[in-house]
Amino acid sequence: MDTLRELTGARGEVMAFVRRKGNSFYLVHNVRRGGKVRQLHLARLGQRARITDEVVKEVSKKHPFVELNWRALREQFNHSVNLADPNSPAAQRLISSLRALNLELADVSPPLLRISESPAVARELLVQLRLLQSTVQVKLEQFGRGRGRYGNASPQGRAR
Repeated sequence: MDTLRELTGARGEVMAFVRRKGNSFYLVHNVRRGGKVRQLHLARLGQRARITDEVVKEVSKKHPFVELNWRALREQFNHSVNLADPNSPAAQRLISSLRALNLELADVSPPLLRISESPAVARELLVQLRLLQSTVQVKLEQFGRGRGRYGNASPQGRAR
């Protein structure tokens, strides 16, 4: 298989972009070879266009001669969830995920953890719950009072 450098004749950074296909996002790059444009899929990003450390490692390993501006790609896509439209697929997915997480957490009880056959699983669950608690606290503060249109949102309840 040709490398991206061979296909593009690239020297320096390659301009990659994110493309949505179906319900998934892909990191892609267009190359011209023999007068035709060919789209190379550098990585599958999943249902959200996020550039993670795993994506960087995967692309760097798969295409070692490709030099991408990872910082710019991360800035462009890691914070691009648009929640302005409550009917948007991104907003609906986020709300649905939060509801499902709440239901899953409601089913976890300390007695269940005590009878777990694996203390490592119980410890990891507690670590993840503490991490989730701190993340939720930071997000609540970000959406807290005096923060524009979200300042009127009440964390105590919602209209039904």
